[in-house]
Amino acid sequence: MWGQTEGMGEMLDQHRDYVLRTVEERGVRLVRLWFTDVLGTLKSFAITPAELENALNDGMSFDGSSIDGYSRTEESDVLAIPDPNTFEVLPWVDPKTAEARVFCDIHNLDGTTFGGDPRQVLRRNLDAARADGFEFLIAPDIEYFYFETPKKGEAPVPLDEGGFFDLTTTDVASSLRKETIRTLEVLGIPVEYSFHEDAPSQQEIDLRHTDALTMADSVMTFRMIVKEIAAMHNVHATFMPKPLEGVQGSGMHLHLSLFKDNTNAFYSEDDPHHLSPIAKSFMAGLLHHAGEITAITNQYVNSYKRLVPGFEAPVHVSWARNNRSGLIRVPIPKRGNPNATRIEYRSPDPACNPYLAFSVLLAAGMKGIREGYTLPAEADANLFRMSDAELAKLGVTQLPQSLSDALKLMEKSELVVEALGEHIVDWFLRNKRREWMEYKTQVTPYELNRYLRSL
Repeated sequence: MWGQTEGMGEMLDQHRDYVLRTVEERGVRLVRLWFTDVLGTLKSFAITPAELENALNDGMSFDGSSIDGYSRTEESDVLAIPDPNTFEVLPWVDPKTAEARVFCDIHNLDGTTFGGDPRQVLRRNLDAARADGFEFLIAPDIEYFYFETPKKGEAPVPLDEGGFFDLTTTDVASSLRKETIRTLEVLGIPVEYSFHEDAPSQQEIDLRHTDALTMADSVMTFRMIVKEIAAMHNVHATFMPKPLEGVQGSGMHLHLSLFKDNTNAFYSEDDPHHLSPIAKSFMAGLLHHAGEITAITNQYVNSYKRLVPGFEAPVHVSWARNNRSGLIRVPIPKRGNPNATRIEYRSPDPACNPYLAFSVLLAAGMKGIREGYTLPAEADANLFRMSDAELAKLGVTQLPQSLSDALKLMEKSELVVEALGEHIVDWFLRNKRREWMEYKTQVTPYELNRYLRSL
């Protein structure tokens, strides 16, 4: 089906049989077909069990022109093809009215891949890396905030004034995190760490590494679960990059590695830092193309309120071991564990589209490998305390400082077009230029407070 090999087709048949059997045995009443628009907003429509077998075999058509970044009105219909590997019964729904979800790939009506589907874009980039023998693994550290239910026009109200790793007997957020983690585990999404982050009411949950496609699906599920559990307790959870002034924003630090023949391709026993030539070229690719891909990893006006000096987020295009002021950090791995050698890319925020973000990161790193990029020298000083002249001597540049700056770099990038395709790039640029223009015309409370009485 849809160009699958015979062996893969047999495996898909087994997964489809499992899905159909589970729906019947668990008494599932509705199956929700999940997919995302270009910005990474989760979309869904539901079908009954009676339609499920047909959906698994032939897909379900829907109007793509109603989804941001999908089809134009005159070519509107597309097909949602469920991926049976992603089928799960939703644990927060009453068992008496059980519901399930399954992620979908979006195709044209003739069965060809639809260019506006972020999940298919990531598949294509992973296939290209796989053709070179590599599997791309990711583990995200995802930060977010809990607030009281917001009222329009009012500032967000944190639930606590805690800091790093704080735990009190009245920590409401701790209970929410525990319930969230239990729900994630039920859905087969393993968690490594969870704790209170540095800012008031800020949380972090770190997911265990897996292949990039599974992780992108997991990030989408994670965001849904965090919000769902919070709403059940009359709390608002947000992945907005910078919701509060004067404290750090929320990032999604990504731990990246490549494996080849079940061996960590980033590890070298001979290197002092245990970084292989492949790892160094991959890092060089990320650094070289960082500015071009930032509009994808940080896609909102608000994202750039986080990427400023003094609030732990990276500003400088540099790398170092165990230094959190640069864009790439090389964590010191546990002794005797080659598989733990990895790099941490620190600029993305949790509001990005994970399918597109993972795609451009992989494309940049793989270009570094294929073209033999040279890794610049390590910048192991605290870059936040250095002057522009000192940074220039080191050859350290900055990430884009606004969405407008990021878009200007992106629109010139051949790499981004190759990674994402013209369909998505053209729509994304139009959408984000409009967002920037709308932002520029706003008169903010800061301006009124600063200028209205004095000018």
